[in-house]
Amino acid sequence: MKLANELKKFLEIAIEINASDLHISCGHRPFLRISRTLIEVKKEKIITPEDSESFAFNLMNDFQQEKFLKEKEIDFAFNFEGKARFRVNIFYQRQKISIALRLIPSKIKTIEELNLPPVLHKFSQAYQGFVLITGASSQGKSTTLAALIDEINHTRRAHIITIEDPIEYVFEDDKCLINQREVGKDTPTFAGALRSTLREDPDVIMVGEMRDLETIAIAITAAETGHLVFATLHTNSADQTIHRVIDVFPPYQQNQIRAQLSGSLLGVVSQRLLPSIKGGLRPACEIMFSNSAIANLIRENKIHEIPSVIETSAEIGMIPLNKSLGNLVKEKEISRETALKYSFSPKDLKARLEKT
Repeated sequence: MKLANELKKFLEIAIEINASDLHISCGHRPFLRISRTLIEVKKEKIITPEDSESFAFNLMNDFQQEKFLKEKEIDFAFNFEGKARFRVNIFYQRQKISIALRLIPSKIKTIEELNLPPVLHKFSQAYQGFVLITGASSQGKSTTLAALIDEINHTRRAHIITIEDPIEYVFEDDKCLINQREVGKDTPTFAGALRSTLREDPDVIMVGEMRDLETIAIAITAAETGHLVFATLHTNSADQTIHRVIDVFPPYQQNQIRAQLSGSLLGVVSQRLLPSIKGGLRPACEIMFSNSAIANLIRENKIHEIPSVIETSAEIGMIPLNKSLGNLVKEKEISRETALKYSFSPKDLKARLEKT
């Protein structure tokens, strides 16, 4: 597919300056998001309705065009000349077409390159269990997940199956056989693909997003039955994540799910990307590993006590969010004001910062 020159130029600008997002909307010049800030590309002309429609249909194949015209919105991944992939969302607003493109770098970065805590290597070294990577939208969950999957790819022989909507990072087989399935193209639903995966001899399963009860139930069962399962959720902390997983189920099932989760959960990583003093973004992470204390709290429905266990379990690699924020301030990576803004317990963080 040959792109329009103007659209191609916008994509190249986004790649060149390492923008996270490109926005094309009628009546505006293109906008780029750089280190969380939305910046207008003032040297470009204002986008007309004809421009945005042309760009949108230029990005889509015939099948996607048909789906878009029927449903008025569409989400897919687009490979731009081997330089980068973009996750594309095209939608109507006020009867005109707008486009949001998220840049997915072609190179999958390592845990070290992402400035993530080295203790995350423990998850890629596991052979069985359930790992949840959580955070709000646009906080780097998919990138962290890709780093963990690619580490397994380079360090041991395994069959990895991913279920995504859409496929973001494309893995190149190294020691592993990797099959990537896209919801809507390769399979109708997450739940159906996950159920099928259990008959496809996987060692590692990656679920791009757990959206419903059935998907969560099958993911937990897969982890219980000898697989290493990675998934993402839009939650902000370890205890909130466990509440969300359990609360999806009807009350009569929740005791059973607590028991299953207490036995299968390996850990939860809750991350957010913060603007750095030095430019760019730095991750702050709360990291919980499931041990006997955490498992007991899940079984006994005392999930509100989990933050206390995280706080007192540094010897096995657990990291409270405030400790992560405090370390970033100490290392002069983020400002004190930024740390306090993103903390769930600013009073505790202030006390922690005063000790350093």
